[in-house]
Amino acid sequence: MRKPELAAAISDRTGLTREKASEVITAFTDQVSAAASRGEGTTLIGFGTFNIRSREAREGRNPQTGEPLRIPASKTIGFKAGKALKDEIR
Repeated sequence: MRKPELAAAISDRTGLTREKASEVITAFTDQVSAAASRGEGTTLIGFGTFNIRSREAREGRNPQTGEPLRIPASKTIGFKAGKALKDEIR
């Protein structure tokens, strides 16, 4: 499902216009992104948790040449599904 489809589904369920539903989705994603940039997680009970994960530096290989290379440490965002979401998809 893409953002326009999600906005349409929210619009149908809540009575909001599609434009307002799209604004709500944008506000939600902006807030999750802002929390992540501050190093904070976001928890939606029953749905899941967005959190920051650290990846340590490691050795890799260039797939074209096979030459070893150093992959630097980085941070990424992760999602862990909550129990209700897990139960829904089973």
